Parts: sequence; structure tokens; C-alpha cells
Amino acid sequence: MYEKCIFRKFDKSVIESCQAFTCDHKDLDDFFLNDAHDYSEQLLGKSYCFCLDEDPSIVVCAFTLSNDSIKVNSIPGSRKKVLARFIPQTKRFRSYPAVLIGRLGINKDFKRQGIGCELMNFIKGWFIDENNKTGCRFVVVDSYNEKASRGYYQKNGFVDLFSSEEQERSFTRLNTQTLKTRLVYFDLISLSSNLVQ
Repeated sequence: MYEKCIFRKFDKSVIESCQAFTCDHKDLDDFFLNDAHDYSEQLLGKSYCFCLDEDPSIVVCAFTLSNDSIKVNSIPGSRKKVLARFIPQTKRFRSYPAVLIGRLGINKDFKRQGIGCELMNFIKGWFIDENNKTGCRFVVVDSYNEKASRGYYQKNGFVDLFSSEEQERSFTRLNTQTLKTRLVYFDLISLSSNLVQ
């Protein structure tokens, strides 16, 4: 992907000059076509994309990031221990800095080519790079509660924040039979050379 693509902000000029971006998921397609620009304008999230070098009008993949945190008081005790296992006792807080992947989509014409994993590695690498201007311990996602989406995040090392859908429903106080999304996270310290084993 890196050798064949150009990294760009996914802004109004990209939306207007590129071919329609579709990843065959109605909610994601609608977001990137209609909402990504407004999120950026309102400082709610920044969207980025990779476009083909040979044809910059083709968006290969896109994603949206915003600031977030994991609030320790909003998760059960057993899950807190899992979350904080590599955090020294003296550094434990009520919340930990995180980046939220609000949306992530792969162009339907480029699926099943490993681009999703390359993109996730790019995002993770961005936040452990020494030029990153802020502390960020976790990457968090409200993953669609669908087999393909959940499998993708598990394959990329993400872990459920709650041990079960029932526990998540209880702690988030959502009164619904089935959750539309599930909270998952990735601990960036696992990629850092100063991980204490």
C-alpha cells in the first residue's frame, strides 16, 4: 500500500475530485460521502485516506480519528486489571489517553488484499512514532457488532473492553437486546521497546 498510494486528508476536495468511495457498508459509505467533512469542520474528527499513485481519483481506504480516553471507573474491576497490567502502579489514573478510530473503510475493489491490516499498522505506528505530539496509550474502536468487523479487529490485536455483551450493556446502561457496536481496544505499549515483561 505504501509504495503504491498517496496519503492525504480526506477532505471536501478529495470527495469532489475522486471517484465515489464505497466499501459496501451503508453506514460507512454514508459517513465518508456526507459526514466526514462536517466532522472535520466541527473539530470532532479528522479523516484521512490513501489514494492510488497511478490514479489519484481512486480512494483505496479511509479512516477518521479523534481524541478519546478509557475511563477506568466505567469498567468492571476484573477488566481494569487486564487493562492496566503493564501500567506501573504509580502511573495509574482514572482515565488513560486514547485515540478513537471513528470510521475505517476499505474500497470494495481492494478488499481481501491485506490493505486493512496495513492500514491498521499505519495507524498504530502513527501514535508510537517519536514525532507524535501527544501521549496516547490505547487505540479504541466502537466496532460494528458484526462478524466481519469483529474478526478484523481481533485479527489486528484488539481486545474487548468488556468480557461479554451483557456486561457491556450493563456498564454502558444501554437498554437494547443486541448491541450495534462493541468497545474494543489495542494497547500501544505492546509495540513499544520499553514494554516491561
